[in-house]
Amino acid sequence: MPEIPLGLLAQQLEAVILKGDPGAKVGRLAGLEEAGPGDLSFLANPAYRKLLAASRAEAVIVGPDLAGAETAAALLQAANPDLAFARAALILAPPPPPPGVHPAATVSPGAVLGREVSVGAGAVVEDGAVLGDRTVLFPQTYVGAGARLGSDCLLYPGVRICRGVTVGSRCIFQAGAVIGSDGFGYAWTGEGYFKIPQVGTVVIEDEVEIGANSCVDRARFGETRIGRGTKLDNLVQIAHNVRLGPHCAFAAQVGIAGSARVGAGVQMGGQSAAVGHIRLGDGLTIVGQAAISKSIPGREAGVGREGLVWIDSPAKPMREHLEEARNLKALGRLRRTVKELEARLARLEGGRAGPVADGDNPRGS
Repeated sequence: MPEIPLGLLAQQLEAVILKGDPGAKVGRLAGLEEAGPGDLSFLANPAYRKLLAASRAEAVIVGPDLAGAETAAALLQAANPDLAFARAALILAPPPPPPGVHPAATVSPGAVLGREVSVGAGAVVEDGAVLGDRTVLFPQTYVGAGARLGSDCLLYPGVRICRGVTVGSRCIFQAGAVIGSDGFGYAWTGEGYFKIPQVGTVVIEDEVEIGANSCVDRARFGETRIGRGTKLDNLVQIAHNVRLGPHCAFAAQVGIAGSARVGAGVQMGGQSAAVGHIRLGDGLTIVGQAAISKSIPGREAGVGREGLVWIDSPAKPMREHLEEARNLKALGRLRRTVKELEARLARLEGGRAGPVADGDNPRGS
């Protein structure tokens, strides 16, 4: 990683140096416990304040509430230390591969490459494909015929952008992601499955990131669309003709079946899923392993905060889940009370009624 003086780093992060030498340099990122000379760390959670005093980091980014913390490290104050540290990581990241086409790459004469594009060894760019300025293709990537990528995109090894796919600018595709493979469509003939041609496309809007080995299928007709700023984790499956709104975030192993519509800002936890041909409204949070089998309205329909979180399989609102949990807990107490009452009734019917012992009180008091 390149080294950078704290004064310049603070300027780029819009942070303030509370203590320390602005000329001191940092070049690596590390946690408070592991950091040493030349390392930059951060502290966003006051619960870890005691680690700051013992840290050997060169500098630490802190929030306003930790401005007076005791430490030997230089302190940079930022409004959001977590975000500032993330931006510092980008500043200190290794530089991208230099512009140019590797001799072992295959680029069709009919492809169009923008300024300062980098194409790594073993990469293939087919006829009619367009790569925007400063886009980077790491080794063993593939861009199909007629596909179009905007500027400043980053394709890690093994990414496949299939024919006719459109990708916006500043998109990141982690290793093994496949964009534009055929959707899962077959018609039963009575004797076997007939493959339905998938003749549509995929549109990825600006600033989307798609994780390793995730798949976005091309549409049967029309388009599958991923909205601006959406982030997909590893091993996510987006089926044909799905439309995701802007700024969604899906954790690993989420699956969305064909033709579903997902609104803006929807979050889905790991291994959650939605069936096809439904609508998920804006601002929903789907808890991990929840199964969505029907349309759910969101903020666009005036749903308040308490109705935006869904859990379980089949999924239900969190408030219903919590009520059921309380009822189940009460059911155990009710069962014990009934057993005690049954025992007392049996003694009464047997003519052995007598003084009630403390242990026979069904209220347990």
